[in-house]
Amino acid sequence: MQRLAAIASFAALVAISGGVWYATQRTGSDDPYAQCRTSKVAGGSEQIGGSFNLLNKAGEAVTDKDVITKPSLVYFGYTFCPDVCPFDVARNADAVDELDARNYDVTPVFISIDPERDTPEVVGEFSELIHERMIGLTGTPEQVKAASQAYRTYYRKQENGDPDYYLVDHSTFTYLVLPEAGFVDFFRREVTPEEMADRVACYIDAS
Repeated sequence: MQRLAAIASFAALVAISGGVWYATQRTGSDDPYAQCRTSKVAGGSEQIGGSFNLLNKAGEAVTDKDVITKPSLVYFGYTFCPDVCPFDVARNADAVDELDARNYDVTPVFISIDPERDTPEVVGEFSELIHERMIGLTGTPEQVKAASQAYRTYYRKQENGDPDYYLVDHSTFTYLVLPEAGFVDFFRREVTPEEMADRVACYIDAS
């Protein structure tokens, strides 16, 4: 129930593309990214994203200003994830490579939502295995929670009595964040690397 409520709170912000988007944006829009969007966040994209304070692979304190220096694809997950996360971050890495081929420089970012097991070293090794430019971040439970709340993500540890082997339920959106504009759009799991690259390129061109 808690998980459904958390996911619903994010979904309530999102008006899916179609009639709602067309009706609200077809005239008088001053949104520079209107042609790139396939969904709309109720109240504006400023409802998602913001500052964070986390730790990089060297255990150094970093902020969003240190990390988001280029267009970035930000994903919240955990390195022990058995199925969802590996596919999602691999898809993001493929999209980054596709964008590289088109001469767009985009940074993949992985933020752990499992600070108990995902030390800076663990997150760093995981990220480098996925993509040589992927930035892996973790932090204290409080830091991770604050970053998650800023992006309105959901996560919950499954308590099974084993401190080493457990799963973490979590949302699976990938967020496009631009250095100047902040959060501008999100991608669902079913979006292909090519589709993601097309949309990211559109946002960069419009920046």
